[in-house]
Amino acid sequence: MPKRTKFANTRSGFDYLIVGAGFAGSVLAERLATELDKRVLLIDRRPHIAGNAYDHYNDAGLLIHRYGPHIFHTNSTQVVNYLSRFTKWRPYEHKVLAHVDEQLVPIPINLTTLEKLYGLKLTPEDAEAFLKSKAEPVAEIRTSEDVVINSVGRELYEKFFRGYTRKQWGLDPSELDKSVTSRVPTRTNTDDRYFGDSFQSMPLHGYTRMFENMLDHPNIKVMLNTDFEEVRNEVQYDKLIYSGPIDEYFDFRFGKLPYRSLQFRHETVDQENFQPVAVVNYPSEDVAYTRITEYKHLTGQVNPRTSLTYEYPAADGDPYYPVPRPENAELYRKYQALADATPDVTFVGRLGTYRYYNMDQVVGQALALFKRIEETEKAESGLVRAARGMARMNGTVHAEAAQGVGD
Repeated sequence: MPKRTKFANTRSGFDYLIVGAGFAGSVLAERLATELDKRVLLIDRRPHIAGNAYDHYNDAGLLIHRYGPHIFHTNSTQVVNYLSRFTKWRPYEHKVLAHVDEQLVPIPINLTTLEKLYGLKLTPEDAEAFLKSKAEPVAEIRTSEDVVINSVGRELYEKFFRGYTRKQWGLDPSELDKSVTSRVPTRTNTDDRYFGDSFQSMPLHGYTRMFENMLDHPNIKVMLNTDFEEVRNEVQYDKLIYSGPIDEYFDFRFGKLPYRSLQFRHETVDQENFQPVAVVNYPSEDVAYTRITEYKHLTGQVNPRTSLTYEYPAADGDPYYPVPRPENAELYRKYQALADATPDVTFVGRLGTYRYYNMDQVVGQALALFKRIEETEKAESGLVRAARGMARMNGTVHAEAAQGVGD
């Protein structure tokens, strides 16, 4: 039996209903339950916790990510310290190769990439000069195409970015906000890590185990296979934290916010290794998928077989990536105005705020929101105590006055 809390018998229902058991919802559920002794109902329409980071062991005994590779990296000590309460870590620096000109070369583009593509021998200074010679300056950088051409020129743009972006987003880079390709750096040294963050590791026993530890609290009740619409009028709760699609919450009043989705083909093959790194990108539009992931590189598992995921971008399906275009940002602002005018409901996460976040950024957002909730709770508690004190004082005054009248 779960241990009883001091609020166990005071009332029915929950202090918080949290929609979505991914990073945003789970972190907030844990913090509210642990630090403020709140009763939390956490729901998710999927049959599992951990959101898109969900991983599980397949029939071959290999740990795979159902929704494509999730690589944890951050520069935030606060986020690392928080998550380290629920998992140990396996050090892992992510490296990605791109299939270009019938060979595998590092991406982001670096000195090694240039040497292999062009048959050159370069120093870092040579690589910098080479990229400058390729670059085509753009007066005003507005789109993803502008970013890349301004940095490395049209030839490398065509080889690495245009096809991949068109597959991923269903749009040409010239139609997408500059933020999409600004995320990918260009290097003139041999650093072939995909990320440059100070902390790069994988949860030792997987993301799902980390989430299980996070949600293991007597104040937290988890309901899976549960849609918000099914319970919103059936469950008693004081406040709502919503990490689902903000437009769905408001019944698509202004129309649907555009997202890109993904489809996954999972395979297990009878060989020990399939590719030299965890992820190989396929920028060419002649190939339907964008990348292949081999999970043993992430987990360090030893197994005579290996499991792969082929990733296919799609227009329909679960919402994964908000489409960064000005008209979509304007549509979101209309929903944000509705959200700001809705009391006791807070929208969080990628879908709740229509922004692309890395996992560590979602955790950071959730921790920051909790601090605001905590400060508000303390302020409200102080006001309640002050009001009760005044009431006691007034009662004493009235009692003394009544006694005086009696005399």
